[in-house]
Amino acid sequence: MAEDTGLRPGEPNAPRRRPRRAAYALPTLFTSGNLFLGFLAILQAFQGALVIQAGDLGPNAHLSTAAKAIGFAVFFDGLDGRIARMTNTTSDFGRELDSLADAITFGLAPAVMAFVWGVQFVGPVWEGRILSHLLKAGYIVSFFYLLCGAARLARFNIQSNPVLKNPGRPDRKYFAGMPIPAAAGFIAAIIFFFDAEPIVSVPMSIVWLAATACVGLLMVSTWRYPSFKQISAAKPRSPLVLLIFGLFIYLIWNWAQIVLLILAVGYVSSGIVIRIGGIIRRRLRRRPTSAQAEHPVS
Repeated sequence: MAEDTGLRPGEPNAPRRRPRRAAYALPTLFTSGNLFLGFLAILQAFQGALVIQAGDLGPNAHLSTAAKAIGFAVFFDGLDGRIARMTNTTSDFGRELDSLADAITFGLAPAVMAFVWGVQFVGPVWEGRILSHLLKAGYIVSFFYLLCGAARLARFNIQSNPVLKNPGRPDRKYFAGMPIPAAAGFIAAIIFFFDAEPIVSVPMSIVWLAATACVGLLMVSTWRYPSFKQISAAKPRSPLVLLIFGLFIYLIWNWAQIVLLILAVGYVSSGIVIRIGGIIRRRLRRRPTSAQAEHPVS
């Protein structure tokens, strides 16, 4: 018979109850939804490619649906871990499942979308060796993005305290390199902004491949990116925060394409800006020191 401690749950030093088994299924449901949306995005990219192959080079509803699926997956990915921490149901199984789902939803699906939208249907005017080299570059860059995403997830799983090239404030949380959901959101936001109308010119396709490769490099970098994990939904918020949140939803509801593009590009650029700003500050600090060394005070 268990010893009676004389304490009720909720009282100081009361034994902590384990969550019920059903509580463990809740974050897994969000992870499964994340995985389903990645699967849906891949299927929609294939169907969009068939429509374009038939000669319809206008706005593509299937590719647009794929971009929206990635956007919703980013939202679900932010919820599953947060819900697991709130319900005290974090587990090794959940972490591994989430990582595998991210590899498909934010790695494979955006790589397929990036190739179909930005490379595969460059116009017949560019047929010949140029188009052949571009297609080969498209395969390489798309796989490079997928490889960087997988490496990013593997590094995130094994490192508890990664070393940043530009450490920030110790009281705040940061990512070492850009998270893979942000990279996938960047690709999806651009495709969604242009109504998923495929790229048909070589110069635009080259720019697109360069942007995709840069996003892949940012994922495996050790540059500092802001993390919003310290924001807790359980803490009380001021009315101003609620108003800003409501305004944010209103803007997305009415101008989703431009707002989501600004958010995606802004977050991708934030790590670059923080890195450049740190380099400039360090150089400015060195100048006064070197000047004093050259002209010592007598």
